[in-house]
Amino acid sequence: MLEKMKGGLVVSCQALPHEPLHGSHHMAAMARAAKESGAVGIRANGYEDIREIKSKIDLPMIGILKFNDPSYDAFITATKEHAKLVSDAGADIIAVDATARSRPVPFPELVVYIKQTLGKLVMADVSTWEEGVEAERVGCDMVGTTLSGYTEATKHRTNPDFELIETLVNKLKVPVIAEGGIRTPEQAKRAIDLGAFFVVVGGAITRPQEITARFVEGIKR
Repeated sequence: MLEKMKGGLVVSCQALPHEPLHGSHHMAAMARAAKESGAVGIRANGYEDIREIKSKIDLPMIGILKFNDPSYDAFITATKEHAKLVSDAGADIIAVDATARSRPVPFPELVVYIKQTLGKLVMADVSTWEEGVEAERVGCDMVGTTLSGYTEATKHRTNPDFELIETLVNKLKVPVIAEGGIRTPEQAKRAIDLGAFFVVVGGAITRPQEITARFVEGIKR
């Protein structure tokens, strides 16, 4: 499965509750469009969206469950219960918050649970190269730059974080996934040239309101 994804584009099909395209039907349609255009995989959030997309297309699925709990900071598939929901929905790869922030269950324990009990691959969403090294050490199958710029330690960094991509590629043996702030084909190609295994692009493809806003601003300039 991973070899088929190598060097390709994974499209993140996600919409927040307040956005016009929120809903499993819309996300499945977006995923079908992505497949028809050559995407090698899909990333999706939540049981309903993952299940609906998997029922419509047969591309590899990176599944997550975002949940904000005031008692801890990690928010991407941070519990065993959330990981099981993502697995039951049909995800082939489960992405988890692998930052050094507070979490409800020790990170190594969560990784072991996903790999051994659920039998799924683990993608570690990190914000720093140190987190990436730790993720590889505890057994994650791949490391993504997803959360660079979203933590207190990295809020000063700009995306795409090409420096982090390159550093992780040089330090890790597991595949490094470029994700976060990639808005153009040229940026995606640069990430691949730096050694990224594949690239994940979300809003630049799947959020019409963001795409429209860029055109509106461009016309104004």
